[in-house]
Amino acid sequence: MTHFRGLTWDHPRGSVALCAAAERFSRDTGGDTLTWDVHPLEGFESRPIEEITAHYDLVVLDHPHLGDAIAAECLRPLGSLYDDAQLTEWKDAFIGRSLQSYTDPGGRLWALPLDAATQVSARHTSLAESPRTWAEVERFATLHPTALSLAGPHALMTFFSLCVSYGGAAEARPGRPLVSRAIGLRALDTMTRIAALAPADTVDLNPIALLERIDRGGGVVYCPLVYGYVNYSSRENVGSVRFGDAPVDLPGGRHGSVLGGTGLAVSTRSEPTPALLEHLAWLVSPSAQEDFIPERHGQPARVGAWQSERLDWDFNGFYRDTAATLRDAWVRPRYRGYTAFQGEASAILRDAVTGGRDPDSVLEAIEHRNAERLAGLVSTGASVL
Repeated sequence: MTHFRGLTWDHPRGSVALCAAAERFSRDTGGDTLTWDVHPLEGFESRPIEEITAHYDLVVLDHPHLGDAIAAECLRPLGSLYDDAQLTEWKDAFIGRSLQSYTDPGGRLWALPLDAATQVSARHTSLAESPRTWAEVERFATLHPTALSLAGPHALMTFFSLCVSYGGAAEARPGRPLVSRAIGLRALDTMTRIAALAPADTVDLNPIALLERIDRGGGVVYCPLVYGYVNYSSRENVGSVRFGDAPVDLPGGRHGSVLGGTGLAVSTRSEPTPALLEHLAWLVSPSAQEDFIPERHGQPARVGAWQSERLDWDFNGFYRDTAATLRDAWVRPRYRGYTAFQGEASAILRDAVTGGRDPDSVLEAIEHRNAERLAGLVSTGASVL
């Protein structure tokens, strides 16, 4: 008999289905047991990944932590646990770049896409539709209470998303800027103008708090970029939030958005049994992703779930109305130390768009911090994902 422990994030979307599945696993396997602990979504920012994996067999994480995890050698590559047939089946099973975000340049897969999410628009149901372009967003913000997602790492996510929409996806490579100066300045200008019109008390709200404000009519009716939560769209909840695609620069352009979601990884401390590996594979199977997980507050990652008319009806068009943005979503850098850079850059951007700091100096500061971290990797011979 082997007891396994997992760590996931403390929200119904991240815990309810996993805990219910673990109860079934523990009851039906005839020996092995599994339990899940929870911690805040920001927990990975305050605890190194190697510290977390030292205590858990399974970890639910997001892709920017991959560089730190690989450097610390604290995760098992899934190719060492599953055969080629299973890896091939997963190759095209997940929406957008969900699977690619957990795959390194050598083709090794480090986590199973359990949950798919990206920044999308959110509006109060009193609004018939959302602005479609960033020019429309700016005009809309002069007439209706509109907020940006700027708390924690989200100022950088908003900045990156605007850059992607404006045609400048960032690169994490030594000697290259994250974004071109012209696109970076344009994105900063857009953020600053919208932030100047936003209710002052929204700057420190995380995505869940922002969505709660919209849902209960708390002085905000629209956010152009916030990570989507299917839970707010359930017909059972009868909430007041509706999600839509992220804005574009020009009609027909790319929906600028930064991929989120979570992956399910196996730590090197774990000696997974065949029963556990079968259970993990089931969690990303069609039956789990299209039925078991959505029925228990989860947000699936398989393409079939996002294309299901039944699920889309159950959740008031959430999947249909945001899938295009998820397919367009950009994968963040995943180099060792990126998550620390993400927090530093967000703090710089937040101060800039709310305090009027010189845009050129802001871009210079962000590029300098990114370049320093990449140079450190090169000097030690570490790989850049």
